[in-house]
Amino acid sequence: MAAPIAIHLEFGGGAELLFNGVKEHHVTLPSQSEPWDMKQLLVWIQRNLLKERPELFLQGDSVRPGILVLINDADWELMGELEYQLQDRDNVVFISTLHGG
Repeated sequence: MAAPIAIHLEFGGGAELLFNGVKEHHVTLPSQSEPWDMKQLLVWIQRNLLKERPELFLQGDSVRPGILVLINDADWELMGELEYQLQDRDNVVFISTLHGG
């Protein structure tokens, strides 16, 4: 069984507005049978942190196009995207690059 892990989440570029305007969240993900990955984290975020308009943050089982995801300051595309296995004390940043007009 995978132990609980503590991670730091940040939301910026307007994405924080979907989370009651809170930019930073220090969360502890509970223990579960398999290691936590980004796909599972997105489900957890939707159930526990996302307060409004999930369609502006999620599309299918991933983030919407236009949301930059960084894991420990590296683009998540270099880290395996949804398959990346989270580690204790990881820093995950979601930055919206979408702007209304």
